[in-house]
Amino acid sequence: MKHFRTAGSAAWTEARMPDQSGRIAVVTGANSGIGYVTARELARRGAYTVLACRDRARGEAALDRLRAEAPAARAELRLLDLASLAGIRAFAAAWDHDRLDLLINNAGLVMPPLTRTADGFEAQFGVNHLGAYALTGLLLPRLLRADAPRVVTVSSEGQLLAPFDLANLNAERRYVPRVAYGQSKRANVYFSAQLHRWATAHGLPLRSMIAVPGMTDTGVISKVGHSGRLWRALVPRAVHALAKPVVNGARPSLYAATAPDLPGGSYIAPRGPLQIYGAPAPRHGRRTVRDRGTAAALWELSERLTEVRYELPGRTAPAGG
Repeated sequence: MKHFRTAGSAAWTEARMPDQSGRIAVVTGANSGIGYVTARELARRGAYTVLACRDRARGEAALDRLRAEAPAARAELRLLDLASLAGIRAFAAAWDHDRLDLLINNAGLVMPPLTRTADGFEAQFGVNHLGAYALTGLLLPRLLRADAPRVVTVSSEGQLLAPFDLANLNAERRYVPRVAYGQSKRANVYFSAQLHRWATAHGLPLRSMIAVPGMTDTGVISKVGHSGRLWRALVPRAVHALAKPVVNGARPSLYAATAPDLPGGSYIAPRGPLQIYGAPAPRHGRRTVRDRGTAAALWELSERLTEVRYELPGRTAPAGG
């Protein structure tokens, strides 16, 4: 991949974002945490921003908060349940804007007890990966109506150490919450990289980016449903002491979404060791990004499980690997 430089990237913050007026954006999981900050900052810079949330009450509260913090923002709430393929299809079918410029696949589950989605998928694999795959594919016609569409898929630094077993993505044999979470976040990287290859193979202007927040104090880790007394006693304190504020965690997503000269396929993460701290910047040489074979196999599996195919009008196309 050619290395691009973005001016001032070493000190990049949301204050350096270019004007986003005229763009229409969707941020999934925008009711709290990184998703909320991402949506707020895009709206603050002029993007018409859709908060795609599962829970109406929490979504409405987030929208009210956004409007209070960014009074000039143009934003709306739309309900989206990524744990239901029918819900994803309904969201895409109801899209009534003429196009979509930016989709940020941010929503995700973190280490719940073994749970299944409405369609029978292990919840982390189903929501974190299959939900993002299906939503992007179903919104693809709207994305391709934009002049310079982008898809940003949010992964995690946890994917660096996660094993990846294509035969156990759906907890077919056993379920370990942290392993399933790591697999789902690695799947996000494989998906985003393969989407970039697919778009490139067809000469499309769509750019697919990967964003990794780094250790962020969103409160999610300390609330995992299976956590015991020791976890509840120690982890919240450790996270609060070591993790960065949520606004810092949103910066890789915002950078990936708005830096004008980023090429498709970019992997944006904090500059520091293990992608935990530091300003957002392109990270090159990631093994997961280069693994075309696993990415293509996952794409084919995702297509079969969701029955969502990435096709151009009048054409049938593979994943472009």
